[in-house]
Amino acid sequence: MDIDLEEQKKFVPEALRIVEEANEQGIILRLMGAIAIRLHSPEHAYLHEKLDRFITDIDFVAYEKQSSKIEKFFESQNYSRHLLSFSFALGGRMIFKNNTDGRHIDVFLDRLEMCHKIDYKKRLEIDNPTVPLAELLLQKMQIIKISEKDIIDTTMLFLAHELGDTDKDTINAKHISQILSKEWGFYYTVTTNLKKVASLMRNFDVLDESDKDVVSSRIDALIKRLDNEPKSRSWKMRARVGTSKKWYKEVDSPGSKAV
Repeated sequence: MDIDLEEQKKFVPEALRIVEEANEQGIILRLMGAIAIRLHSPEHAYLHEKLDRFITDIDFVAYEKQSSKIEKFFESQNYSRHLLSFSFALGGRMIFKNNTDGRHIDVFLDRLEMCHKIDYKKRLEIDNPTVPLAELLLQKMQIIKISEKDIIDTTMLFLAHELGDTDKDTINAKHISQILSKEWGFYYTVTTNLKKVASLMRNFDVLDESDKDVVSSRIDALIKRLDNEPKSRSWKMRARVGTSKKWYKEVDSPGSKAV
């Protein structure tokens, strides 16, 4: 894929401009995905460049109750709504394209529903201009077919942030543990992917050994926290079935996307 590096530089300022403009109009838009992780991990942004982790679109989360305002807002910003018959296969989702350069924007409404569901209700006011760190991590770790770019983004997130019990500049392990203690399938996918990150990030030559150790120790601590969290009755019952029954949703449809 041919990547225009000059165009790459425009994604972050455009994303921030949109959040600010929306905020002035009373519309809550929060960034997710690679741009959000980059904003939260500026000292480790070099990993994106050195590992050829390119940004190809802008992803937001918003409240569904503001969907009509969101559509009018993007029209005023020189974007047109792109309608797909299958675009709601991943939950509420609006797609926009810039009328001048074709830049792609996704707006997920209330939730991200791919391999597993992440609910953003009552979570979008916690941080600005992005969703909270806990959701940024869950967004990456809910993917069954995790890719190298997800490994890179997750590595950046763990390098830049310690675990904690709040959303203030820490990865909220308490919030994540409570979510995953209710759904075995989600827990299994997340813990499996965390172990993959801990293993595969060791192959990144641009990281020194001390940075790799930081990532490993924080991942180990999170897994331990997840394992120690008391589980619901439904979690325990589903755990007995295990992987003999599909525990995730297929998203390999034309409307699916990596985020």
